[in-house]
Amino acid sequence: MSEAVQAGPTPGEWTDSKRYLWLLGLLVPSLPFLAYVLVAWTGVGVFWFLGPIFVYGLIPLVDFAAGLDRSNPPDDVIEALEKDRYYRWITYFYLPVQYASLVWACWMWTHAGLGLVDRVGLALTVGTVAGIGINTAHELGHKREKHERWLAKIALAQSFYGHFYIEHNRGHHVRVATPEDPASARVGETVYAFLPRTVLGSLRSAWRLEKPRFARRGQSHWSIRNDVLNAWLMSVALWGALIAGFGVAVLPYLVVQALLGISLLEIVNYLEHYGMLRQRTGPDGTGRYERVDPRHSWNSNNIATNVLLYHLQRHSDHHANPTRRYQTLRDYEESPVLPTGYAGLIVLSLVPPLWRRVMDPRVLRHHGGDIRLANIQPSKRARVLAQYGGTAAPDGPGRTGHPERAA
Repeated sequence: MSEAVQAGPTPGEWTDSKRYLWLLGLLVPSLPFLAYVLVAWTGVGVFWFLGPIFVYGLIPLVDFAAGLDRSNPPDDVIEALEKDRYYRWITYFYLPVQYASLVWACWMWTHAGLGLVDRVGLALTVGTVAGIGINTAHELGHKREKHERWLAKIALAQSFYGHFYIEHNRGHHVRVATPEDPASARVGETVYAFLPRTVLGSLRSAWRLEKPRFARRGQSHWSIRNDVLNAWLMSVALWGALIAGFGVAVLPYLVVQALLGISLLEIVNYLEHYGMLRQRTGPDGTGRYERVDPRHSWNSNNIATNVLLYHLQRHSDHHANPTRRYQTLRDYEESPVLPTGYAGLIVLSLVPPLWRRVMDPRVLRHHGGDIRLANIQPSKRARVLAQYGGTAAPDGPGRTGHPERAA
């Protein structure tokens, strides 16, 4: 395993400088309530759109102003840090606030007399909560404790994306940074082409991953024990209860918030492994894919987004140690580095020419100037090879193309 970067105090003196900053993650499920307070206080209806404003506008600015944090917990504190239940209770508390904001939003959509634009704005803010709630489910779903895996399904129920629990753990983590992985983006592939491919591909993959488990037992996979089906049933029960309680008028807004939540998750997937490709082993290059290591995930140490997303941006260590809790995830020297945090890159990805201009040269540098070593969209392969050759690297800092690593 590669060595993590050690920065900051010596092990005997080490304390988690972000210990209380992690509580800021609970701002996200509170956004619908904060939107209401701001609208009531200012009389400005645009604050119903606080979720998108917060994620796509405010957080990129805070990332820029707050800078980077590359500090890692020393090896001799990892075990104690993992056992500190304070950190896991922060993720647990996300769920009741998430569900309280959803129920409250349903009441606002149907009883508060809001105009259509304001109701849509609130739906987008609730969708922001749902999308980052999927990230909370991601943190919980990797853990060994059974109750945490069930909490992950509960977090996913709002967005009707419960199959993510299966596909991510048993599909993505096995196939990451290969052409077979629907959640690994390719050079030349826009986010708009990636979204339908990953959503449909992940759905098919989750279903296929569950079927053999029942076939081995000689049982039908049409069972409540099928983790895809029971996750979807949780969404059916939740949405059914909300419609029964508030009327069918809430349905369009439930759909809007779910679509935004899913999109937010999958755009983050687009960022995390763009262009990364594990090479095949064997003398003729037709063997197994090489082992996943820190070179196969884009990382970011921008502190604001890392605090809000429970260190999701330290993605290399997450793939190397999937059950490791967020507070102990480390930064690795050889991990390729994004130019800013996920929040800013989400905005950049929505403008494909700018995304290619910023990210494609970084992919090229990371692969030592040989674009053929990257994961390339098959339909765009000829154009990408013609544009970037496959031998010469452009001028610039280091393999990662980021001054953080060159410093």
